[in-house]
Amino acid sequence: MNILGLSALYHDSAACLVRDGEIVAAAQEERFTRKKHDASFPHRAIEYCLTSGGGERIQPEVVAFYEKPFLKADRLFSTYLACAPRGWRSFLKAMPIWMKRKIWIKQVIQEALQFEGPIVFPEHHESHAASAFFPSPFEEAAILTLDGVGEWTTTSIGRGSGNSVQLLAEMRFPHSLGLLYSAFTYYLGFRVNSGEYKMMGLAPYGEPRFRDLILSELIDLKEDGSFRLNLRYFNFMVGLTMTNRRFDRLFGGPPRKPETELTQHHMDVARSVQVVTEEVMLRMARQAQKLTGARNLCLAGGVALNCVGNGRILREGPFERIWIQPAAGDAGGAVGAALLAWHHHQGQPRTAAAAGGDGQRGSFLGPEYDARAFLQQAKIPFEELCDDELYSRVAALLEQEKVIGWFQGRMEFGPRALGNRSILGDPRSATMQETLNLKIKFRESFRPFAPAVLLERVSEFFELEERSPYMLLVAAVQQNKRRAGDVEAGSSTGFLERLKRNRSVIPAVTHVDYSARVQTVGPEENPRFHALLSAFAERTGCPVLVNTSFNVRGEPPVCTPEDAYRCFMATGMDYLVLGNFLVDKTYATERRPAGV
Repeated sequence: MNILGLSALYHDSAACLVRDGEIVAAAQEERFTRKKHDASFPHRAIEYCLTSGGGERIQPEVVAFYEKPFLKADRLFSTYLACAPRGWRSFLKAMPIWMKRKIWIKQVIQEALQFEGPIVFPEHHESHAASAFFPSPFEEAAILTLDGVGEWTTTSIGRGSGNSVQLLAEMRFPHSLGLLYSAFTYYLGFRVNSGEYKMMGLAPYGEPRFRDLILSELIDLKEDGSFRLNLRYFNFMVGLTMTNRRFDRLFGGPPRKPETELTQHHMDVARSVQVVTEEVMLRMARQAQKLTGARNLCLAGGVALNCVGNGRILREGPFERIWIQPAAGDAGGAVGAALLAWHHHQGQPRTAAAAGGDGQRGSFLGPEYDARAFLQQAKIPFEELCDDELYSRVAALLEQEKVIGWFQGRMEFGPRALGNRSILGDPRSATMQETLNLKIKFRESFRPFAPAVLLERVSEFFELEERSPYMLLVAAVQQNKRRAGDVEAGSSTGFLERLKRNRSVIPAVTHVDYSARVQTVGPEENPRFHALLSAFAERTGCPVLVNTSFNVRGEPPVCTPEDAYRCFMATGMDYLVLGNFLVDKTYATERRPAGV
C-alpha cells in the first residue's frame, strides 16, 4: 500500500511516500522551486515521491494531510471575534486566502492528484507526535511536541507504544513557546519562521540579564512546564507584528531593523530568551516522564530544532535516550500524517528499528541525479576518480584549507545538511569560519558552523556519548581540546574580538561558549561521507570536518547538479565534487558554459 503524506499552504510544504509502513521518499517543495520555505501546494515534491521508484508514476491508495483545516479556521475566526474590533487589517489579509484555498484543501488534493480515494486529516500535533515516535528506534517512549501553533494546540505530551500514538496533555493557543521565541526573533530583526536559528546562534555572545524580567513580566511558568503568556506585550493574535510598544518599552527600545548593527543589548536579549526556552523545555520533558514513566523521549515540532535545548534535556533530563525528528517543523508533518494513516487508520503493526538505527533512513529521502550526464551536456571539465582516489584527493585539498562543495546520492529531508548536499572545510583553520560566512554563504559573521565527526571518535573531541546523526544536539568541546586564555561569552571584550578567538584545536566549529552542534557519522548511515572523514583523519589526525548546507543566504539547499554548479560558480568555493567527479574552479571558470 502506498500512502502519500502532505504538508502545505502554511510554510515548508512537503510530501512523503510511505510504502507498506516504510518511508521511501520525502522532500520539501522549496528544493524544487528554489523558494526558501515555499508554502505553496507541493506539486513538484509530490511528483518526485510518486515517481521515486524509477518506473511509472504510482497512484496512492490513501492521502494524509497533516492537520485539520476547518479546526484551524475555527481558531482563526474565534480569535478575531474575541479581539474585535482590533485585528481588522490582519483579518482582511488572512481571510481571502483561507476562503479561496486553504479551507478547501480536500478539493485541492483531489483535483491536483485526480484522486478519488480516502483522504485522512489527523490533527497537527498528532502528526508531529507520529513523525517523532514511529520512525524512532524505541518500542515505547514519551513524546513531546512543541511549536508555534497547529489548530489550537501549541504543545503536547504523549505516549508512543507499538503502533499507537496517544496524546495525554496539551497547551493551547495563544500560550506558546514557539510564538514566544518567534516574538523575540522578530524583535531582534530576524525573519519569523526562518531566523529563529540565527537568534540561537547569537545567544552565546550575550548574558541572560533579562531572564528574570521575562519570567516576571512575559511568562508565568509553572513547575510542570506549563505557562501562560502575558498577552499585553504581544501582537500576534490580531496584528501584523509579533510584539507591541509595551514590549518595546520593557526591553528598552524598538525592534532592531533587519541588517543593522547587532549590539551587546541584542545579544543579551537573545541569551535571555534562549535560557528561558531551555528551562521550559527541560521542565516539560520532566513532566512527560512523570506522565508516561517512559525511559525514552521523542521530540518534534519547530521548537525541537532548538538543539541547545535538546542537549540540556539529554544531559539534565530524566530520560536514558532521546530521538528527534530531523524534519521537526511543518515539513515533517507530512511524514507523521502518512505513518498515522498506515498504523492508526489501516491498523497495521509497527516494528522498531534495530539498535543504533531508526526508520528515517538517515533522512536521505530526496532525489538523486546522474552527475555525469549533466557535466557532459554542459561541457564542464571534470576529473573522474575511483572511490579511494576521490577520498584521498579531497582530504588533501581540505587539508590545504580548500572549500569543497560535496554533492552525493539522495538529498536530505529536513533543514540540515548531513553529508550529501554539503559545503566542507577544515575545522582546524583559524580563518575558516569567517571565510565560509562572508565569502561562501554571504551571511552574518557571528553564525557558527557544525562539525561532522566520525561516530567512533566523537567522545574524543566532544562531551557526547549519544549518536547525533541529524545534527540536533549541542555538546561541549572536550576540555583537552580547548585553548587556554580565551575570552568568555558576555565579557567586556568586543564582539568581533570574541568572534575571532582561537578557542580550540577545531576553532571553525567551536562556538564562543565552547559548544558545537554535533553530527556523528557512522559507516552504515552514510558510508561515503564516513570514508571521506576517515581519509581526512588519516592525513591529519583530526576526525572532524566543517559541514554546512550547500546553499547561500536566502536560498534553500541545492537539489540538482545544476543547482550545485550554479552555487559553486557564484561563490568562493574552490572545488566541486559531484559523485565521483571532481570539478576545479580554475578550469571551470576558463570554460564556463553559457547559461550555467
